[in-house]
Amino acid sequence: MFYLRLARGYRAPDLGRWLLTTLAAAVVAAFLLRSLGRALSEPIGGADALVRLLWCLPPLTAVAWFAAVAARSVPARRPERIAGLTAAGAGSRRIRTLIAGEVTLACTLGSVLTLLLFLVLRNDIAGPSLAPDLGMGVPLPAAAPVTLLALVPLTAGIAAGYSVPVAETLPGGRARGRTGFSPLRIAAPIGLVVIGAALELIALRPGAPADGRPIHLPAGLGTTSTAALGGWAGGALGLALLTGPLLAWTGRLLAVGRPTPLRLLAGRGLTAQARRLGPPLAVLTLVVALVLTTIRYWIGTPDSADALPAIEACLVLGCAAAAVIARLAEVRSDRREVTEALLRLGTSPRLLFGAVALRTLAVGTTLLLTGGATAALAAAGLR
Repeated sequence: MFYLRLARGYRAPDLGRWLLTTLAAAVVAAFLLRSLGRALSEPIGGADALVRLLWCLPPLTAVAWFAAVAARSVPARRPERIAGLTAAGAGSRRIRTLIAGEVTLACTLGSVLTLLLFLVLRNDIAGPSLAPDLGMGVPLPAAAPVTLLALVPLTAGIAAGYSVPVAETLPGGRARGRTGFSPLRIAAPIGLVVIGAALELIALRPGAPADGRPIHLPAGLGTTSTAALGGWAGGALGLALLTGPLLAWTGRLLAVGRPTPLRLLAGRGLTAQARRLGPPLAVLTLVVALVLTTIRYWIGTPDSADALPAIEACLVLGCAAAAVIARLAEVRSDRREVTEALLRLGTSPRLLFGAVALRTLAVGTTLLLTGGATAALAAAGLR
């Protein structure tokens, strides 16, 4: 009943976040139930059943990531709700638990709806093409679907609960994090990028000996060598970790010298936001680079496309994009007081809009650089 009362005060963004979480959880639950149905239809293929379960990890991780970012943005975007809960006697830890419970409830609803559809289709409604995915004709253990589907709300709820720092759950008490990056935080990703590029060059140099144990990639992407795969993984991780520092450096570059008010506002704002915008933008860039590389390979290699990885890629991409939107909403809420103060001082709204446009252009250029390098490393490693 408590969560139903909270839902009465939902606005359009809150309803959108809740419905998107429910939809994403329903899709992940469908993947899990499909792996269960396949395991029931093919009891001997234990290795195949494990591979199908591993295929469910990327979308499950994507839903947990989106739940974490969205839950973290709730106190910043809805301070009046947090103020009301605090006035009612709820402490910071209880508020964090309530936010996690809201995410868990949304994921549970999506999982239950998928389970009901799964049971209905198993009742001799689905055609022969869906029979292996549903495990039709084989008794369904009651504990199996419940155990699998419990993973979705449990993972998302834990991620949401731990993503909201206790200091940020009280209105007016949000801690202002640092805007800089330590030398180790910068040196580690640069080292990963250099090592990854070196491994790629070693694997692709003319006259390089055959690997002997080629790695068969999923999603019909052919084979690659150990060095090429390791080089891409190291380079992609390094570029993702380097996204935040690159955004901060871009902001400082905009404000270098004797900047105009437009450059100063854009540069200082980007430098202050780089630490929080870096992780979700890095994840989105990495996913987009992988999707584009996969599509390019599928176009160049006919009959290699697979429907299941395509659906999973759409889900992961949607969750990554939604996480970026949630983080942008959080940043906008935090900067509302600064924006209002600038307007009271007589700042032109056109100047503020121009600063936002310049920051967007700088962010897009930085992501184009990191995403292009990630896609190039991935394309070079495919055979």
